[in-house]
Amino acid sequence: MDGTDRGRVALMKKWYSVADVAQMLGYGESKVRMLVITGDLRSLKDGRNRRVLPEWVDEYVALRAAQAEQGAA
Repeated sequence: MDGTDRGRVALMKKWYSVADVAQMLGYGESKVRMLVITGDLRSLKDGRNRRVLPEWVDEYVALRAAQAEQGAA
């Protein structure tokens, strides 16, 4: 360490944009917007943008996994 990183804190996102979520899930942005519209993916309005909390992405993934397990049974 050369001292240039002293005092820096790694920042983690507190929420994601629709584009972030689409990239994480491997979906298109329009699909993520549709999930928001249908209520399958929770979001909040921040000015003119939609934001998704990390735990809401986890909830959606868990819901889809549970649905897949029910379909396989």
